[in-house]
Amino acid sequence: MSDSPHLALIRCLYESGMAPEVTAEVMAPNLVWDITPGFPNSGVYHGWDSAGKDFFGKMMPNYESFGAVPEEFYADDEGHVFVYGHYHAETKTGNKADVRFIHLWTVRDGKAVSMRQAADSHVLQEALAG
Repeated sequence: MSDSPHLALIRCLYESGMAPEVTAEVMAPNLVWDITPGFPNSGVYHGWDSAGKDFFGKMMPNYESFGAVPEEFYADDEGHVFVYGHYHAETKTGNKADVRFIHLWTVRDGKAVSMRQAADSHVLQEALAG
């Protein structure tokens, strides 16, 4: 079965590594970025600029590398795309972690309007703690 347009849009984000030119095209101006409690810098961010600056901007300095590795994509007929995968992270202190996640995206009018994350935040907190 071929990808639905919504699934193809979200798959493009992951395949690009969240490249700026792709995020600029895909993310809606009113995007809601919802990070599960307990995850570093958890909270709800409004707009991709806020997610980039206030979430990623504060989180990434703690890591040598951090990336989302999607493993499975699912879509429904209501504009939702579910992505199951893991984060692969290496902290500045050399600790490594593989953390399971599920991302629930909502797509409207060809743009991602929300991303809700659930992740095994304990594993990542342990890696950061040393």
